[in-house]
Amino acid sequence: MATPTVTLRTSGMQLACPNSERCLLEVLELHDVQVEYQCRSGYCGACRLKLVKGEVAYQQQPLAFINDGEILPCCCMPLVDIELEI
Repeated sequence: MATPTVTLRTSGMQLACPNSERCLLEVLELHDVQVEYQCRSGYCGACRLKLVKGEVAYQQQPLAFINDGEILPCCCMPLVDIELEI
């Protein structure tokens, strides 16, 4: 299975998202992409981002409310190439 790519819409930056990382937030942090967060567990919703394209999977269902088209990078990983509004 190919490593998913994360595209940041604002900058056009593309990041490889290896399965060795625990969550998308960690991948973003490795590439110095600043994302607000607090709990790192899907409870607070502070890290909420808009998913423009693609699909993610949650390790466990987050408790924070998210709208359609939003993700919590602290507790998910991409299943395929994704694009984020950031």
